[in-house]
Amino acid sequence: MNRLAPVLLLILGLAGVAAFGGWTFYAGSSIGGGWSSLAPIMLYVVGGVLVVGALAGGLMWLAFYSARRGYDEPYDVNRPGGGRP
Repeated sequence: MNRLAPVLLLILGLAGVAAFGGWTFYAGSSIGGGWSSLAPIMLYVVGGVLVVGALAGGLMWLAFYSARRGYDEPYDVNRPGGGRP
């Protein structure tokens, strides 16, 4: 029983989270006009996802670009010319 207790607690916790999520989904459906006002909100959600994706892609491109060009190499004060080959 001692080895089964954490698994049961995990299942009980997940069931509690699922029940709370279902309740909030049900209770929130009547706030602000219900599902009829969902279309304008989804435009903002999709727009936000696209902007965040573009920003993340741009920053990743900059990181790989600087790594390929050697901008990330450490500066060596002991080498003549400042450490750049």
